[in-house]
Amino acid sequence: MSEFPFLKFSAKIEIIGINPFVFLPEPILLALMKQAKTDKGKIRVALKIDGFPFTQTLVKYSGHWRLYLNTPMRKAAKKEVGDNANFEIKFNPEKKIHPVSIELKVALGKNKKAKDKFDSLSPSLQNEMMRYIFGLKSEKSKKENVDRAILFLLGSGKFLGRDAS
Repeated sequence: MSEFPFLKFSAKIEIIGINPFVFLPEPILLALMKQAKTDKGKIRVALKIDGFPFTQTLVKYSGHWRLYLNTPMRKAAKKEVGDNANFEIKFNPEKKIHPVSIELKVALGKNKKAKDKFDSLSPSLQNEMMRYIFGLKSEKSKKENVDRAILFLLGSGKFLGRDAS
C-alpha cells in the first residue's frame, strides 16, 4: 500500500436508487485527485469507515463524485443510510486483480468470432464472465458454462442472465 496520507472527513450516508454513498468534501476530493494524479475515470481508494478498513473505487456519476458503500462495508461499520460516519481515505495505486478463467481463455483462442465479440464487450462484463467461470468448482460446471458463454458470444442462448445480442 502506498505512503499517501489518509485524509479525514465526516459525512452523512445518502442513497441514489438502491446505492448508498457519500459525497466527499471538496478539499478532500481535490487532495485525493492530486494523490491519484487524475480527475477522470475511476479512482481506486483505501478507506476506513469508523476505523474499519476497505478498498473501493471512487466514481463520477451524473456529474458528481461518489464513494459508494456496499452492504458488507456498512454492516462492518454498523452504519446505514441516514447515519453519519467518520472516514479516512487515500489513493490506492494497487491495480485491481481480476480472476482469469483459463478455460474461457482457451475456448476464446479456438473461436475467433467469439473472441472478437468478447473483446467488444465492456471491461466490466468481460471481468464478470471470467470471474463467474473462475469461481466454479467442478470441471464439468466449468466446461458447461464455457460452452454456454461461447454460444452466448456467438449470438444464441443466455449467459449470466443476459440474452445474446
